[in-house]
Amino acid sequence: MSDSQSGTASPGSTSDARITGNMGPLEIAFFTIAAAGPLLVVAGFLPVAFMIGGPGAVGAQVIAGLVLVLFSVGLTRMALRITNSGAFYAYIGRGLGRPMGGGAAFLAVVAYAVIVIGQFGAIGAFTQVLFSSLWGIDIPWIVFSLISLVIVAFLGYRQISLSAKVLGVALLTEAGVLLVLAVPVLLQGGAEGYDFSGFTPTTIFAGAGAGAMFAIAFGAFIGFESTAIYSEEAKNPHRTLPLAIYLAVGFLTIFYGFMAWVLVTAYGSSAIQEAALADPVGLVFAAMEQYVGYPAVVVTEVLLVTSSFASVLAFHNTASRYMFALGRERLLPSGLAKVNPKYGSPYVASQVMVAIALVLTVIFYLIGADPYLQVFLLGVAPGVIAIVVLQALCSVAIVAYFARHRDSNLTVWSTIVAPAVSAVLLTIACYLIMTNFDYFTGRTDWVNWALLAILPVVFLIGVVRTLIMRSSRPAEYAVLTETKVY
Repeated sequence: MSDSQSGTASPGSTSDARITGNMGPLEIAFFTIAAAGPLLVVAGFLPVAFMIGGPGAVGAQVIAGLVLVLFSVGLTRMALRITNSGAFYAYIGRGLGRPMGGGAAFLAVVAYAVIVIGQFGAIGAFTQVLFSSLWGIDIPWIVFSLISLVIVAFLGYRQISLSAKVLGVALLTEAGVLLVLAVPVLLQGGAEGYDFSGFTPTTIFAGAGAGAMFAIAFGAFIGFESTAIYSEEAKNPHRTLPLAIYLAVGFLTIFYGFMAWVLVTAYGSSAIQEAALADPVGLVFAAMEQYVGYPAVVVTEVLLVTSSFASVLAFHNTASRYMFALGRERLLPSGLAKVNPKYGSPYVASQVMVAIALVLTVIFYLIGADPYLQVFLLGVAPGVIAIVVLQALCSVAIVAYFARHRDSNLTVWSTIVAPAVSAVLLTIACYLIMTNFDYFTGRTDWVNWALLAILPVVFLIGVVRTLIMRSSRPAEYAVLTETKVY
């Protein structure tokens, strides 16, 4: 057995490098839920969904979550058999062939990296508005973006358990403040009483905007799929990973659906769409002020900043672990696979991600880009579609893998049927997102086509890079995706 397969650790080396950790299911779930940014979704994504589909957005969130629960069935089975921080790269490579895995790897790195950069813009924008509204101080957004970048750099260098604690606190506080809104709304019965029509098919699929509403709903879950990348840092991965995946997607499905219903109850099903159209940015804050009071609005504005920070920290860890995995496989420079001898973290990959974010964030500021409309929206939008594409490809890969590697301990439902159905449904989700891309970017011009065109180009670069390795370094090509950790 080669070193790359032996599972022995050698901090600071490359091909046999292992990142280490002792995270339980709750800690890993914190990472993935924080990446999705529950408060950011409820305050930023749900109002757009209500603008398009009215109360039907409630059911759309639940349906999107259930599709991803179905995807998780096959994902957990794959994660138990292929332990690699490259996750999508390794799964797609083992199921559909190494060149496809290489394409997936490059697409994943770029997707998570652009989301990280976009999130730094969001942090700058939200914090700038907060300081201006509370204290009348006008500070350039780049200052707040750079401060958050320094903190991310510090946490990314240290052992991952420290980041998990930070994310856990952030997640509990942002979920807590939204539940504070839910209690008085439910006690008072809202504007029109309790209305469950948002869960009915006739409401969910009413109108020509249903497709766009579902596109927004699927975008709200981006981040949960990164659970599998922490397989090397998990305590007892065979038990931890499935629990973490189901905890993450289950929590998000219930939480998003519940909070969407709370907002419909707060405004009334007949008024929610009009309220969202009138003031999408202030929809949640207006409800918070009406039912809880202005101090709760201030707290929510502060927690929106911390929610954005938690999200960027989680996505940073995801991006750096993909870089680490590809450096270890030598699809990217092998220096990215160096492990910190003290903390067991992929510190070089983390530092490279920080450097990329620093350079691009500063460039965006110098050219006068709007931190939210341009840096955030135009960064996150292609990342969202790329990740849903990877989820669909991964579902196909799971079916292909288990068709060749039958396991009597696993059911046909979990290895073939569920992944196949999720592949179809996620492909439909990809179509909905691409055909309604303007809702993500806020643009209706050539920019949308340019952003979408980047994705197949990046995927093709990954495929070509892998094929070059096959012809020039066949021994290294032969062990791609084969790294074993336990």
